[in-house]
Amino acid sequence: MIMQVMADSADAGLGAARMQMALSLGWHIVLACLGVGMPAITLIAEWRGHRRGDPHYRLLARRWARAMGVLFAVGAVSGTILSFEMGLLWPRLMGAYGQVIGLPFSLEGIAFFIEAIFLGVYLYAWDRLTPVAHMLSGIPIVVAGVASAFFVVTANAWMQQPTGFRLAGGRVVAVDPWAAMFNPATPPQTVHMILAAFMVTGFGIASVYAVAMLRGRRDRYHRAGLLLPLTAAALVTPAQIVVGDWAAHFVASNQPVKLAAMEGVFHTQRGVPLHVGGIAVDDRMRYALEIPDGLSLLAHFDPDAEIMGLDRVPVADWPPVNVVHLAFQLMVGLGFALLALSAWLAVAWVRRRDLPRSPWFPRAAAVSGVAAVLALEAGWVVTEVGRQPWIVYRVMRTADAVNPAPGLVWGFVLVSLVYAVLTVATVYVLRLLARDRPVPIAPQEPDVHDETDERVV
Repeated sequence: MIMQVMADSADAGLGAARMQMALSLGWHIVLACLGVGMPAITLIAEWRGHRRGDPHYRLLARRWARAMGVLFAVGAVSGTILSFEMGLLWPRLMGAYGQVIGLPFSLEGIAFFIEAIFLGVYLYAWDRLTPVAHMLSGIPIVVAGVASAFFVVTANAWMQQPTGFRLAGGRVVAVDPWAAMFNPATPPQTVHMILAAFMVTGFGIASVYAVAMLRGRRDRYHRAGLLLPLTAAALVTPAQIVVGDWAAHFVASNQPVKLAAMEGVFHTQRGVPLHVGGIAVDDRMRYALEIPDGLSLLAHFDPDAEIMGLDRVPVADWPPVNVVHLAFQLMVGLGFALLALSAWLAVAWVRRRDLPRSPWFPRAAAVSGVAAVLALEAGWVVTEVGRQPWIVYRVMRTADAVNPAPGLVWGFVLVSLVYAVLTVATVYVLRLLARDRPVPIAPQEPDVHDETDERVV
């Protein structure tokens, strides 16, 4: 009886730790994406404003810069929470392998401080620097934001394909932090994540102005606010589809169990069909549209290629199939929907140098931001849940890494409350910034008077 109670307590602690980590990562990743993509889009708006003498673009840049400052501050809070959670929730992971994966976290800290320093310069020096110098001060923000994402994702990639060490007698030896950081999963995973960040940012900003246009605000300011970020996202989306295929091929070659869960392949066979939709019931994929030989062709460029099924590994090593499969379907479906929206914009622009005239276009653009975020979250579910039950693939199980202390569920409750407060406060502050007009040069200085249109909100 005592052993059963201890086992139940351990299972509850593992579940609470996983839910807390999922909440923290799922919340922070959206802020991280905006931190990567928003500085670049803001700089483009500022450059266009100065190059064309257009106050609308300059005003957009100043508004987006203010929002960028708020989001950076909130992201710093959620990032700090995550850094503590790595040690508090998974002490056995960090105790055993901290020396292996510590390098990218250290480099990310350097990138973070560079970004913070130059963000302060950028926000407070609109009229203290020449336009060229001010725009140049924004370049380190862009570089540091991308670098931060790269370094953090290399650590996650290492958990997918652990390298840079050897185990001798259960101890970690021969540590090579650079080999660990540049593991085989790093190239596809980092590129996929950075492109996703620009998609989330572009579609997210555009959706705000699309909603405003649906409410009747069709002036040049709102049109520019829609077109610039939407164009940036539309340019990235086709590349993301190609990189996504690259990442899927990597999974097929290096994580066949994850691929089997993604596609609901329970039995090893040749000429495996591609499943569109469907759910796993009694170790079979049901209610799916099947494309004959499709998975074998896509995974190995051979319609008769063998695909390893889940029957090749013990049931205890299976990921949650329906969670991984449905998340993968959602990510791919939304990705192609955003690609269709991008193509719609491209065709209209090539033909008329204008936005599509259909009333459905701003409606589609208005939901594109939410769609991009959902695709991002679904992709991370595939990446993380598809690796289970391993926290370090085929090296350490998640259950063996968790903190054995009781009461982890209360930490999950507390962190949930913190994120609820952060969400409400962030939305409230951003809405206040959106309603404040005109926009100040810097928080302590007089307002800008370039744009006097009362419709600018």
